[in-house]
Amino acid sequence: MTQEISLEDNALPLAGIRVLELGSFIAAPFAARIFGDFGAEVIKIEKPQGGDELRDWRKTRGTTSMLFRTIGRNKKSVALDLRSEGGREAAKKIAAQCDVVIENFRPGTLERWGLGPDVLQELNPEMVMVRISGYGQTGPYKNRAGFGSSAESFGGLRYITGEPDRPAGRAAASMGDTVAGLYGVIGALMLMLQKARGAQLGGSQVVDVALYEGVFSLLESLVPDYDAYGMIRKRTGGALPGVVPTGSYLCQDKLEVVIGGNSNSVFVRLMRAIGRDDLAGDETLLTTEARAAREEELNGAISAWTGSMPLTEVLDKLDDSGVPAGPVYDAPSIAVDKHYLARGMIQTHEVVIEKEPELIRFPGVVPKIPGHQGQVKWMGPELGQHTAEVLQELAGMNAQEIADLGLQEVG
Repeated sequence: MTQEISLEDNALPLAGIRVLELGSFIAAPFAARIFGDFGAEVIKIEKPQGGDELRDWRKTRGTTSMLFRTIGRNKKSVALDLRSEGGREAAKKIAAQCDVVIENFRPGTLERWGLGPDVLQELNPEMVMVRISGYGQTGPYKNRAGFGSSAESFGGLRYITGEPDRPAGRAAASMGDTVAGLYGVIGALMLMLQKARGAQLGGSQVVDVALYEGVFSLLESLVPDYDAYGMIRKRTGGALPGVVPTGSYLCQDKLEVVIGGNSNSVFVRLMRAIGRDDLAGDETLLTTEARAAREEELNGAISAWTGSMPLTEVLDKLDDSGVPAGPVYDAPSIAVDKHYLARGMIQTHEVVIEKEPELIRFPGVVPKIPGHQGQVKWMGPELGQHTAEVLQELAGMNAQEIADLGLQEVG
């Protein structure tokens, strides 16, 4: 359970908090990673044969993906078979010593294993449980399987993503899962804050996050616009409907810059920066509706200007004018950018990919807070690396009892 931490210890904000992660893939592991980034002890349960399937994702060599190393950072890996009685009993003993349990199985799975919130919170009444699933723990679709991809579709994001003359597109990252993970952390911390303030929560202390609801919450006034104006948002490529001028523009060196000139004051500064004082002084363009009506003209003027010089010069001129803009970066560009490096958002760690340790650059910790230098303690561990340590210290098991679980093949 929570360890007592004094203010003089200069501890991280979540030091002394212990988290049990029963999840796999991205949503629950992403939530647990945030706890670990800020000082919590995070114990990740993985199946003995193969572990979290994320270990095998998006890799071309070695046995453990960089995606797992990233999301699994600052965690302890414990190999347990939750389908076995011994594995479940060990998991219960660990859960009894934890402040937060995070899971992302399909609703009903933990209950079938005898690990539902009623069981775990009877063992530990102070525990907060975060449950992340495709469609939530209630409602007619609760039993449907749900991944981030289906959540992004059901939540409305895919319908408005991509080019208008092509099938629905997607971001090349698991946005639905990571957003749900963030909401899971927020929910858990809110309940913990309530308890710390002496509130009597009563009943089950469960945070219920549906993947699709996290996605839907990001879509601003999608449904209100439909009710109020009969507007059904559709795919518009790199532009936002009615938000002009904004989008991606090609520079002379064939690199792209994204410019946001859609507020009145910024629009005026942008038009002056591109040498169009006539448009800057046109008071009829000081409404979003008027600019939207002249979108083609305005984008044409901006494109002509960006196409006349290389990206670096475009960025310098926009920066001097106070116009929000950014290059369309790829991974190599991010890895060497001086601003990323200055803020610790690129951190180098040794990891074994095949046989020998290699230096690999990983993303840093967000957000920045006082007293936290944002340093990652270790990257995602080997499968079962901490099994004996955790089972001895938290489950009170001896070496023979651990051996009886039949985990010899782990590693």
